[in-house]
Amino acid sequence: MSKPEPIFYEPWHAQIFALTVCLNETGAFTWSDWVDRFSATLKKHGLTKELNGGDDYFAAWLETFQALLHEKNFATPDQVAELRGLWEAAYLSTPHGDPVQLGD
Repeated sequence: MSKPEPIFYEPWHAQIFALTVCLNETGAFTWSDWVDRFSATLKKHGLTKELNGGDDYFAAWLETFQALLHEKNFATPDQVAELRGLWEAAYLSTPHGDPVQLGD
């Protein structure tokens, strides 16, 4: 019996997963390092509520990813916040159904 493919409920879930796998595959960190970090984040969040594999699970994934970016000196929290703001502005100004684009 083959293992089931991961299920992503939102496009951003798949995107943050893919970014994480890409950084791992390029040698930015080991998968065991990621698992340790992500497990710690899940444990921290799991103390107050159960994670269901949806937005709350991937919010914890994103939190771990952003911390990793900072710890590995790939991006500062300010750079991440600025890019998030740019994406939010682009998303909010894009007509429904059109692809979101950052910049010109």
